[in-house]
Amino acid sequence: MRYYSFKDFLKDRFGERVQKIALDAGMTCPNRDGTRGLGGCTYCDESGSGIGVTVKIPDVRQQALRGIKAMQHRYGAKKFIAYFQSFCNTYAPLPDLRALYDRVVDLPGIVGLSIATRPDCLSPEILDLLAEYSERMMVTLELGLQSTHDETLVRINRGHNFDDFLKGYELARRYPLRICPHIIIGLPGETARHMRSTACELASLKPDGVKIHCLYIHRGTALEQEYLRGDFQPISHDKFISQACDVLEQLSPDTVIERLTGEPLKSRLVAPDWLIEKQAILRAIEQELIRRDTRQGHYSKG
Repeated sequence: MRYYSFKDFLKDRFGERVQKIALDAGMTCPNRDGTRGLGGCTYCDESGSGIGVTVKIPDVRQQALRGIKAMQHRYGAKKFIAYFQSFCNTYAPLPDLRALYDRVVDLPGIVGLSIATRPDCLSPEILDLLAEYSERMMVTLELGLQSTHDETLVRINRGHNFDDFLKGYELARRYPLRICPHIIIGLPGETARHMRSTACELASLKPDGVKIHCLYIHRGTALEQEYLRGDFQPISHDKFISQACDVLEQLSPDTVIERLTGEPLKSRLVAPDWLIEKQAILRAIEQELIRRDTRQGHYSKG
């Protein structure tokens, strides 16, 4: 492969297959409750870009046990990462966060903790807590960036700007945590030039990992209404492939590519329909890198 995949990173670090167990802690977001904004990001649905299982299984420990059993059966996996995915998983009082994380970190086979959140939902106290867990397992802080362009962040009702992201990132960098920003290809109004600029800015920060998503439209979102009015059209397959390769070429070869495309739920997806075929997308990205005769880090400045 011409990029450093998360699967390869985990094999390098742990010597065997490691599976992520997605968890929904029933959190919310300061961009929904009025602290920073209302309504959330235009692309975010009622599950908070997660799996939305709290209605069926409110307790994260039971969610984790179910996920472990499923991954053992499907892949024969023995090691797992507890992934707090939905909404902002540092957006709660410190005692509540400690109690939440403690529900899963002692389960057999858990070797990592991954916390998805916003850069404006961090504090030294929260990061101190996460650093405690890092003494016994791999801890990854997943920070939503999406774009480095403030006009785009306003357009998608993100509720923070690029400077807010940098402040959160720089604070988190003082702690023994892996940092993995998220970016999105195909945001409203953005072109390949915008995406290359975001990739260059991100590369300069030298993150441990990066998640690259393709913007998709889920039912019940503000973005769906824009699409139905004709105010937004999702990116085409070919443009996404090209821009994903542009991003990979800018990032350091040491940065782990933790995701290379979005994974929408078919039952909720409005568009683009080509996004359902994840493996075909990954093959197309690999083939485009071969055609270009480039790989991750080709244009990296070190």
